[in-house]
Amino acid sequence: MKKCEQCNRNKHRTEDEKKYLRTRLNTIEGQIRGVSKMVDEDKYCNDILTQLLAINKSIKSLSTDILKGHLSTCVVEDIKNDKLEVINEVMELIGRLD
Repeated sequence: MKKCEQCNRNKHRTEDEKKYLRTRLNTIEGQIRGVSKMVDEDKYCNDILTQLLAINKSIKSLSTDILKGHLSTCVVEDIKNDKLEVINEVMELIGRLD
């Protein structure tokens, strides 16, 4: 049985990085709770959709930030260590981000 090499990979993040990511995720979580409340309160569809678009933008922005960090740390390190398969991994990932 072949072991999954990617299953055990980790990324060390500083406490500042974790705090930044948690803050962003908590904001998105709050936005989602807000939309849920809007649904419960029978708010107008256009208003709900506007909030969902804002959530989508927040998620895309966070994804971009994480991708930038990934490229400048994990990917650079893999390339330095001749793990060039990381390039295909990143290309596939970028294709899925849209």
